[in-house]
Amino acid sequence: MAVATRTKAAVEELAVSAYTIPTDEPEAHGTLEWDSTTLVVVEARAGGETGLGYTYGPHAVATLVDEKLRRVVCDSDAFAPAATWVRMWSTLRNAGLRGIGSMAVASVDIALWDLKARLLNVPLVDLMPRFHEGVPVYGSGGFTSYSLERLREQPGGWVADGIPRVKLKLGRDPVADPKRLDAAREAVGEETELYVDANGAFTPKQALAWAERYALEWGVTWFEEPVSSDDLEGLRFVRERAPLEVAAGEYGYVIDDFRNLVGCVDCLQADVRRCGGVTGLLQVAGFAHAHALPLSGHCAPAASAHAFCGVATLRHLEWFHDHVRIERKFFDGFLERENGVLCPDLSRPGHGLELKRADAERYAVT
Repeated sequence: MAVATRTKAAVEELAVSAYTIPTDEPEAHGTLEWDSTTLVVVEARAGGETGLGYTYGPHAVATLVDEKLRRVVCDSDAFAPAATWVRMWSTLRNAGLRGIGSMAVASVDIALWDLKARLLNVPLVDLMPRFHEGVPVYGSGGFTSYSLERLREQPGGWVADGIPRVKLKLGRDPVADPKRLDAAREAVGEETELYVDANGAFTPKQALAWAERYALEWGVTWFEEPVSSDDLEGLRFVRERAPLEVAAGEYGYVIDDFRNLVGCVDCLQADVRRCGGVTGLLQVAGFAHAHALPLSGHCAPAASAHAFCGVATLRHLEWFHDHVRIERKFFDGFLERENGVLCPDLSRPGHGLELKRADAERYAVT
């Protein structure tokens, strides 16, 4: 019996670009305000195909890809993204692995997995250990800067479109939050799951007091980052006493960040554009499975859907207003949800996304 020859192709080129897109109106949450989002796009080419990856972060991410990662990736095996991932981490050890370092790795890694799938002419999900055919989503926005009218309109629209769970931001002005919660609950009805996210705005005792009110008065079932995710003991304090689920992990960059959260949360979160891309996410997924923890996807739904089908303990994926707006506007092949579920397009190779260059160019960062 003949032994098959391993398929190989060298990465020939790595291109990086960045685009800063204004929000549709000023936005804020418990600890931050912003009026734009920067999209960093990486394209890896080999064998006549181009893989696309991206993250959201400062232009410094693009600089790091350009100055540190390009030389590692070019001439690497396009069919071995995980091996290249290891070399990228090693290259950034002195520059810093967390923050923009892991975001830079993530953007390249997503591009390399997309490239491999395109070279094989299969959808990216078929390269995953596929546990799921689709990913449930929850609507996310409800910024603290929104008017009460917008707070009713946005989550109400998601529910009308078939999403059975929604999340709003709070904690910037706790005195105003009860009216905001009233508006959201009225808009979505009693059957919809209502989540809240403080983005680390509270102290542990403040968070616990509010958690009890959220659950009792508004039927809230999910409390994300009640305190800073760096405050592990504070998270543990709230999680052990609160009458609802506590979640954190969106700022997990390396596997130790997720290991530290064990016992501090009821549900882990991971962001494929921060935790080292598809390769990093698969490691986090295995870790969550080993600890019997559900894993929820944070933001960037178009970049995340295929990969999260490979998460055994998948909970859901965040349908985040800012990123949905950007991805729908700047990428052909954007995945639209159906009845609250995001399913990979099996008719397109890779993750199926193509940058709309003409639309993006006016926002280019030089």
